[in-house]
Amino acid sequence: MAGQAEKVFVPTDTELLQAQSDLWRHTLCYLTPMALRCAVDLGVPTAIHRLGGAASPSELVAALSLPTSKLPFLARLLRQLATAGVFSATDAGTYRLNPLSYLLVDGVRIDGDASQTALVRAAASRYYVEAAMGLADWFRKDFDGAVPSPFEDVHGAAIFEESMVLLDPEMDQLLHDALAAHDHMGIGPVLRQCHELFDGLESLTDCGGGDGTTARSIVEAYPHITCTVLDLPKVMDKVLPAEEGAVKYVSGDLFHVVPPAQAVLLKLVLHFWSDEDCVKILAQCKKAVPPRDAGGKVIVIDIVLGSVSGPMLETQHLMDMVMLVVTRGRQRDEKDWSEIFVKAGFSGYKIVKKLGARAVIEVYP
Repeated sequence: MAGQAEKVFVPTDTELLQAQSDLWRHTLCYLTPMALRCAVDLGVPTAIHRLGGAASPSELVAALSLPTSKLPFLARLLRQLATAGVFSATDAGTYRLNPLSYLLVDGVRIDGDASQTALVRAAASRYYVEAAMGLADWFRKDFDGAVPSPFEDVHGAAIFEESMVLLDPEMDQLLHDALAAHDHMGIGPVLRQCHELFDGLESLTDCGGGDGTTARSIVEAYPHITCTVLDLPKVMDKVLPAEEGAVKYVSGDLFHVVPPAQAVLLKLVLHFWSDEDCVKILAQCKKAVPPRDAGGKVIVIDIVLGSVSGPMLETQHLMDMVMLVVTRGRQRDEKDWSEIFVKAGFSGYKIVKKLGARAVIEVYP
């Protein structure tokens, strides 16, 4: 009724104390990736590995040649990272590597070159942080034409473009190293758990396949498959030779033409692009494969928002926030994926397997 005062919600003491704790955690949680980057820059995971897989703060101070005055501070950093699940703390006061921190050890290779240190350094760089800090200003702006990412708006450059090279060549190289680490990680479980993807397959084109790490892994696991790696000339110029056994390297733009094959692989590609651009890419992929009854298909490996629950769901949504801040792309739920598949002219799709935060999707012409 008009004029009636709105009822004010009054939290209980328990609710208020929990709200305070949650607010502090959300406000200060940025310190965890900063602490993680510090540990990576210092070489803590590698030092623990070289010390036999477990080390005390004092052993790490000695191994890393840090001033002894920093011992109590390093202990606090390690305690926070153990609380966050980066390391495992023992009753003896030492810290052990776990599956997460093992991925940050220099020289360790899992499923190809899986060291994720470049990803940590890029995501916790000043460029990413400053772009995120500019979100409020970005939301208030009314842009003419295509909407740039907050990263572009703040820095005047786009990741993986020439403008980034001109802005900061070292950061551009770090971004490419981080992309390679991100893309290479996870192909092993696909090859081991998704045999049906490759049964009866004779040829495959890996779009955006970079240096061919994924293609070589596929050929090693399934020698009967001939692979073609497609990527931009600036990427292919660094890849030698042009042909390596059952793997062939082709320079080109997947928006214009995709080398023909029985299957086309889009591994962690489409989230970088807008829906409109995804439809254009998928349409080129559809032209490159035979009909469904001849085994033609497009294999998409990417996040399907909402396909998991708990902390991994938060990871999916954080990955979407990264896309919002630094690219013009997005992560998608199943409805979003279905819509762009239909718009690109495909007849159907199937989510073959959910692997961690990602999913493997077969899309049929």
